Amino acid sequence: MIGFDDLKEFYKGRRVFVTGHTGFKGSWLTLLLEELGAEVYGYSLPAKEGELFSILYPKPPIYSFEGDVRNYEQLRSLMEWAHPEVVFHLAAQPIVRESYLFPRETYETNVMGTVNLLESIRHIPSVRSVLNVTTDKVYENNDMEHHAFTEEEKLDGFDPYSNSKSCSEILTHSYQKSFFNEEKEENGQRVLPRISTARAGNVIGGGDFAKDRIVPDAVRAVVRGQKIGVRNPYSVRPYQHVLEPLLVYLEIAARQAGFVKGLCKEKFSYEQGKRFAGYYNVGPSVEDAITTGELTDLFVKFWGETAAWENLSEKNAPHEAGFLQLNTNKVRRTFQWEPRYTVKDAVKETVAWYKAWSEGKDMRKFSVEQIQHFFCESPR
Repeated sequence: MIGFDDLKEFYKGRRVFVTGHTGFKGSWLTLLLEELGAEVYGYSLPAKEGELFSILYPKPPIYSFEGDVRNYEQLRSLMEWAHPEVVFHLAAQPIVRESYLFPRETYETNVMGTVNLLESIRHIPSVRSVLNVTTDKVYENNDMEHHAFTEEEKLDGFDPYSNSKSCSEILTHSYQKSFFNEEKEENGQRVLPRISTARAGNVIGGGDFAKDRIVPDAVRAVVRGQKIGVRNPYSVRPYQHVLEPLLVYLEIAARQAGFVKGLCKEKFSYEQGKRFAGYYNVGPSVEDAITTGELTDLFVKFWGETAAWENLSEKNAPHEAGFLQLNTNKVRRTFQWEPRYTVKDAVKETVAWYKAWSEGKDMRKFSVEQIQHFFCESPR
């Protein structure tokens, strides 16, 4: 597993395009890329006041652009202007419950948004590495207890969000085989981009203010002095701190572009990077796949004061899988990767962020300090 200095060796001065950069994960990724010295170009819906991106960037970065991935002409035009070398695709409608309310919009964003991105990349010769970030919910899930999904299992998410991400995976594989297949390259003049997908588990961390997610719901409740309402306390999920998958994303993108630890960026081995392109599960250790109730117990413990929660299970709630766990042997084997944080560590760091935010601290500075602390921690 490469560290911060290794990543900086690759990303410093490199042009990186991020869709969905104003979202929860996207905001952390943008900040992390800036700390690595990358030249970041962001394309996303505008950040709302009070959301993480607005907190970290009261004045938007110079290369932050508002737009919708459903707008192919705008997206392609901006990407052609930015001529990036690395692309991270995070733009999505990410909420299961929202997908039941707005299925068409969910498919338009998560499926056609991916098509628009890959179609744009077809016409941009500067791109060397692409990572499409999907979800652990892409698999056909029959709630088999103790079953951890491997990358080779059937993709067929149940709800519109999960299914749209399954579609995003499948069409990414199609584009890779149809248009970015080096074996089919005829003229030999263009170096084709390498493409991977990453299926991450449930992420937690400071700055998530989305609806219908357990940690933001918990924060809103305790700040108001209310009990935390938990809709699905017995659902098992692979919870991990947001910086865990971001570190893996950064390494996948660098390695498939040919980065070799210890080589300067002018001498990285593009041919060697071929073996790193693929699809990866990114999740915590097996013991850190816990129930939502157990996660909330940890939140209450670290928040302290009068924090408490109550079971608000809904009889006729929209379907969500009751058990979900990932087999992460592939990413561990390929990159010698191990999670740095336990789920207990992840909740502790998350609560620390929200407490600092509630106390009016400088959250950009605090977030950078959390990044530094994360990279100082030894993998388990």
